[in-house]
Amino acid sequence: MTNKLALHTRTAAAWFFALLLFFPIFWLGLMAFKTEAQAIATPPLMFFEPTLQSFQEVMARDHYAGYAFNSLITSVLSTAFGLAIAIPAAYSMAFFPTGGTVGLLKFILSSRYMPGVGALMPIYVCFQYAGLLDTRVGLTIMFMLMNLPIMIWLLYTSLRELPRDILEAARMDGATVFHEFRYIVLPLSVGGIASTALVCMVWAWNESFWSLNLGASNAGTLAWLIASYSSPEGLFWAKLSAASLMAIAPIMALGWFCQKQLVQGMTFGAVK
Repeated sequence: MTNKLALHTRTAAAWFFALLLFFPIFWLGLMAFKTEAQAIATPPLMFFEPTLQSFQEVMARDHYAGYAFNSLITSVLSTAFGLAIAIPAAYSMAFFPTGGTVGLLKFILSSRYMPGVGALMPIYVCFQYAGLLDTRVGLTIMFMLMNLPIMIWLLYTSLRELPRDILEAARMDGATVFHEFRYIVLPLSVGGIASTALVCMVWAWNESFWSLNLGASNAGTLAWLIASYSSPEGLFWAKLSAASLMAIAPIMALGWFCQKQLVQGMTFGAVK
């Protein structure tokens, strides 16, 4: 009886915290289907006639497709370019470590601890002189640099789990480093690479700080579009909620279908 009571208590607590975490998404969805007048009504309306007016206005007036394209192209390209750098780097550190490899990994990861605002001014000036402000190329570079430390760490941990016996056997058969990397390491680490790519693409898609500071109307992402509904003229709750819901829907769908790979990537355990 005591065990059953403890089990029911844990289950109830888990459901409570799950509903608590999901409530902001539920409220966001509720606001998105209201008019602006209903959205700011006091007390908040729980029962109302749903409308698609806010979605239609976001789509019609703000060139939503352009912002969505910017989010897609910058997140995909930054992940692809990041992997092109991170995979060889992680491979080298995992299979040809030196005395300073661990220290280098810690130094790389430490750059991720620094708040973005601490590096905003020098990066902004560099981007301004390079003509990268408000360009997709600039945001792609920024997102790639932002995720590169985590990419290297995730891939390094993944590659460390590869069985060394296979690699040693390949070397005894005369395989070169290139052949070992191309025909053994890459196929065996597909799961780790995929989970790393998914995690970093989600982070790039959701990134807002650099999007707001380095982008504008030309290269603005969905984060920039959402922030535009908070202006000196007022806060447009219904349109902001509709734009937010449209922005998070694709990434939530992706996360739902790729739960296993995302969990693997977040827990640094990609290869079994």
